[in-house]
Amino acid sequence: MFFLTLCLYRCEGDMAGFEVHRGKLRVYFQYQGEKCREPFGPDTPEMRERAKGFAQVLDYELAAGTFDYARHFPSSRRVARNTFGHYLEAWLKSKEREVAASSIRSYRNKSRKHLEPKWGHRQIHTIEHTEIREWIADELNYLASKTIKEVVAIFSQVFELYVASVKATYNPAAGIIVKLPDAQDPDPFTLSEIEKITNTATHRPQPMNLMRYAIWDGPRLSEAIALCWEDVEDLEAGMVRYRHALVEGGWKVTKTKRSSRRHRLLKPAREALLEQHKITGDLAPITVEIVDRDNRTKRKHKVRPVFLNDQGRPFSGDQAVREKFWRAHLKLAGVRYRGPGNARHTFISQMLSTGLVPIHWIADHVGHSSIQMIQQRYGKWIHADGPDIHQAVEKLLDL
Repeated sequence: MFFLTLCLYRCEGDMAGFEVHRGKLRVYFQYQGEKCREPFGPDTPEMRERAKGFAQVLDYELAAGTFDYARHFPSSRRVARNTFGHYLEAWLKSKEREVAASSIRSYRNKSRKHLEPKWGHRQIHTIEHTEIREWIADELNYLASKTIKEVVAIFSQVFELYVASVKATYNPAAGIIVKLPDAQDPDPFTLSEIEKITNTATHRPQPMNLMRYAIWDGPRLSEAIALCWEDVEDLEAGMVRYRHALVEGGWKVTKTKRSSRRHRLLKPAREALLEQHKITGDLAPITVEIVDRDNRTKRKHKVRPVFLNDQGRPFSGDQAVREKFWRAHLKLAGVRYRGPGNARHTFISQMLSTGLVPIHWIADHVGHSSIQMIQQRYGKWIHADGPDIHQAVEKLLDL
């Protein structure tokens, strides 16, 4: 069927007008560099006159910068596409191809809780800088500074997507800086606390072996619970390599290329691994799907995890270790609580305290990205707790 579109009223250049399309009137106008068309009503002489006057109103508002799309056309699909919520969802979808699943869950949780209720329905171009500042000061004030910073970062990135999409020049979230408090110093376990932890009897040897291993090798806990017997190259010598991590039940490759590393274990970690081999060393492999560093590529592998929970499955993450074993074990041992991730701090601080282990060796061993960061975060163990280096050198060189 052939439908005739007849232009009835048109102004010069990019000005507004109206036309007949499929027997009904619609107005057209230029907005944000695009030609827009919206239904106006039935094609009658009276409605044509009204459409002509409405087109003149649109011309005036567009020229004056007072045009509000949602006010004139609240049911328009363009209005729905121009809400903050629309661009927020588009941003979240784009991030699914860029970041890990755990990061996407964090983004979505913050968006659903803090951004959508306040801004989701708003036409994005109407949001102003002062509104955002007031919202942060009044409605987000109860949150930790780190959480506020993360929420504002999402807000700003959504606006960056909008600015790029419509070729706008103004991001109202630009220039908003959320300051964070100084990072707390690491709070590692002391040697006497380590002795209490490892000497306290337990009927759950697997998580105990896991924590003994973590304390004396310093991996991220996500790397330790993803360790497989395929990664143990020489059990007796304690030669292992880290290739994977387990975060919130999902397998992935290590955090960075530097995190993929191979090294020899210290004696206490090696002993924990030997003990664990008696429990899981001969179990059948399981099939897992491992996400590559691009957060898109997935490959299935047969693996034999070293450490398993009470149900005979790999630990889903640090929370499972913390709440189902670690917290209660520290209480039983009479040791002040620190999270299981503190094992990494403990290993680094113990190595630095000797005064003899080079910082670059420690950084390589734990897969740390920055020697300078180790110096900054663990400086007091380097300077305060180390032995007399001069005496050690004199003894080694027989001076």
